[in-house]
Amino acid sequence: MALLSLLFVLLLFTAVRSQPSPPKGILIDCGATVPSVIDNREWLPDGSFVSAGVAKKLSITGLFPTLSTLRSFPLLAGARRKFCYVVPVFQGAKYLVRTTYYYGGVNGVDSPPVFDQIVDGTVWSVVNTTDDYANGMSSYYEGVFVSNGKTMSVCVAQNTYTNSAPFISALEFVILGDSLYNTTDFAKYGLSLVARHSFGYGGSLLKFPDDQFDRYWEPFGDNNPTIQSIRNVSVSGFWNLPPEKIFDTVLMSEQPMELQWPPGPLLNDTYYTALYFADNSNASSGSSRVLNITLNGIEYYNNLKVTPFGVAVFATQWPLSGLTKIILTPAAGSGVGPLINGGEIFGLLQLGGRTITRDAIALKSVGNSLQNPPLDWSGDPCLPRAYSWTGVSCSEGPQIRVVALNFTSMGLSGSLSPYMANLTALTDIWLGNNNLSGTIPDLTSLKRLQTLHLEDNQFSGAVPSSLGNIPRLRELFLQNNHLTGQIPDSLKAKPGLNLKT
Repeated sequence: MALLSLLFVLLLFTAVRSQPSPPKGILIDCGATVPSVIDNREWLPDGSFVSAGVAKKLSITGLFPTLSTLRSFPLLAGARRKFCYVVPVFQGAKYLVRTTYYYGGVNGVDSPPVFDQIVDGTVWSVVNTTDDYANGMSSYYEGVFVSNGKTMSVCVAQNTYTNSAPFISALEFVILGDSLYNTTDFAKYGLSLVARHSFGYGGSLLKFPDDQFDRYWEPFGDNNPTIQSIRNVSVSGFWNLPPEKIFDTVLMSEQPMELQWPPGPLLNDTYYTALYFADNSNASSGSSRVLNITLNGIEYYNNLKVTPFGVAVFATQWPLSGLTKIILTPAAGSGVGPLINGGEIFGLLQLGGRTITRDAIALKSVGNSLQNPPLDWSGDPCLPRAYSWTGVSCSEGPQIRVVALNFTSMGLSGSLSPYMANLTALTDIWLGNNNLSGTIPDLTSLKRLQTLHLEDNQFSGAVPSSLGNIPRLRELFLQNNHLTGQIPDSLKAKPGLNLKT
């Protein structure tokens, strides 16, 4: 059977164990109002990264500091809405993004809400913390994404199944080394963590400083054959740089070993898998073992030679569905049984794209000129499509443009930014029945504009004669404002124009 994947094997080389420096990035304590230092790492309050929601403090004692506060976002009636953290990043850098959620009964109901989380223009996953919360635990989600600009947005978003206010407890952006997961085409895909385990390990969660990038490695070994062997050999990999500590424990058997991993069922999709092996025998003996690996009965790798120096096997696009069974068997002629030290599995996320930068910047400037823009005006204006900003319509196709604005009767005040003229794909603007004031900016650059409704506002000054130079303009409503002077001849003489003043 042909395999729809690319498979890689890497030897792991020895290195001297040393205490790594804290990973670089930004740690955000959602709902906090002052900075804090936890395990020698600085956590920032979230007020400068988000413009909506309410900071709340839980009354539960004994919580980890970043779980004691959260930010809660309103549940808005009608359609889907997103609320975004916008975080400065290094363009082109690879980031581990981790979100953490602990409900704490903040909505006054027993069960936490279920909602979506979004990175830039891509739906990342559904956030469902119900089971973890019932067991007294927080929930976390990890993904790997490459930044396409100078900011990245992470959003929580209400969906049709969201029954109370969405929330978030902590948000982390950690810069990863260039080699990590580098067989992934990050121009097209992101990675969403499904499971990451240290096999044979029964202790607490492994993270920084054991993992220099602060990835979370959960224990996996209950009811499985476990041998612990703290070796003097330190192991580091070419690509994913797994922490040396995962090679201190193994699952080992003298007979073929069968694992159900990851523990839960998978959606029918394509996955990135990485398995890590190192022989726990003495390096000076020259001993080695050879094993065969199958996933759900399909050959994954044959005759894998495992030495004390370690080996890692990667598959970048492997189709899986339901419960996954890994079988490790001794290869022909191998005198010892199989073992395994660790594993990671990610779902591949096809990226949703981004609104073109010019339109995104212009629309943000329009929002900044309003005193009370809609609460969901943050993150990408157009994407994901189900979560475009209130009142904003966007184009189809590979180049995403803003094509219409409908802010009729939205209670807006403030002025109309001249940056509106940079939204050159606009065909329709409806701003009627608000409290907008100031002058009407020059919109001559909007060559595709057909409809302009400014009626029932507080606009003042003269009607710009430049409006008559918009070639496709067919409907212009200006009545019930404080405009002065005569209607320009360029508008009176414009053929086919429906003009109301």
